[in-house]
Amino acid sequence: MSRVKGKNTKIETTFRHYVWAKGIKGYRVYNSKIFGKPDLYFSKKKIAVFIDGCFWHKCAKCDSVPKNNHAFWVKKLNGNRERDKTVTKKLSKNGVKVIRFWER
Repeated sequence: MSRVKGKNTKIETTFRHYVWAKGIKGYRVYNSKIFGKPDLYFSKKKIAVFIDGCFWHKCAKCDSVPKNNHAFWVKKLNGNRERDKTVTKKLSKNGVKVIRFWER
């Protein structure tokens, strides 16, 4: 798992280029001061954008779990989904609008 890219994935950079091309500016990338470290954070509008990978966040359409070490992966992927729910709830309570996109 150490080779898995966590930042600046192709889908994230493509999305940032799209947002920039549309003239939408004023965001921070991977703002660690915001709970959950959103991929993009618009501070003036209080909007957190997360771009979730289908495998790592268990997309309903692409839901697949490796057969090797199955119990580990079920626990890991379910934990990721629970963390996503926690992050969304906490940010929403603090007045931050949360937007999530799937990589598909």
